[in-house]
Amino acid sequence: MKNSPIKFIDNTAIKGREEKFVTLTVNSAKTLKSWKSSLFSFEWLTPDGTVRSPAELGSTEQEKFHAVTALYQKGDVIERPLLGIGVLDNIEIGSRRDVFLTLCAYDVPEISVHVLKQDEKEFNNYLSE
Repeated sequence: MKNSPIKFIDNTAIKGREEKFVTLTVNSAKTLKSWKSSLFSFEWLTPDGTVRSPAELGSTEQEKFHAVTALYQKGDVIERPLLGIGVLDNIEIGSRRDVFLTLCAYDVPEISVHVLKQDEKEFNNYLSE
C-alpha cells in the first residue's frame, strides 16, 4: 500500500517522562507473535494469531483501525505504540494498540515503539534486523 517510511511521533502517554523511555524499532511479526499471549489479543487477533479484518472488529476498534489507516495512507505522522513486558513474559501493548495492530495488518515489517529503559534488554529478540 505505502512505500515511504512512516513518520512516527512520541506517544502522548510518555509526556513529562521521556527520560524513562527509549525508542526502538521492532520486528512487527515477532512482536505480534508474542502479543498473541496477551489477555487482550482476542479483540484484534483471530485464534491463529492474525489481525482481524476491520469487519471482524468491534465498532470502537473498527473506528480506530480506519483512523490509523487514514493517517498511514496520507503519510501523516503516527504516534508510537508503548510496549512493555507482561506477567507471562510476553509483549504487552500499553498504549496505541490500534497503531501497532493496524500497521501489522498492512504488513509493515518494522514499527517504531517506546519501551521503558529498564526493559530495553527484554526486547532484544524483537528488534528489527
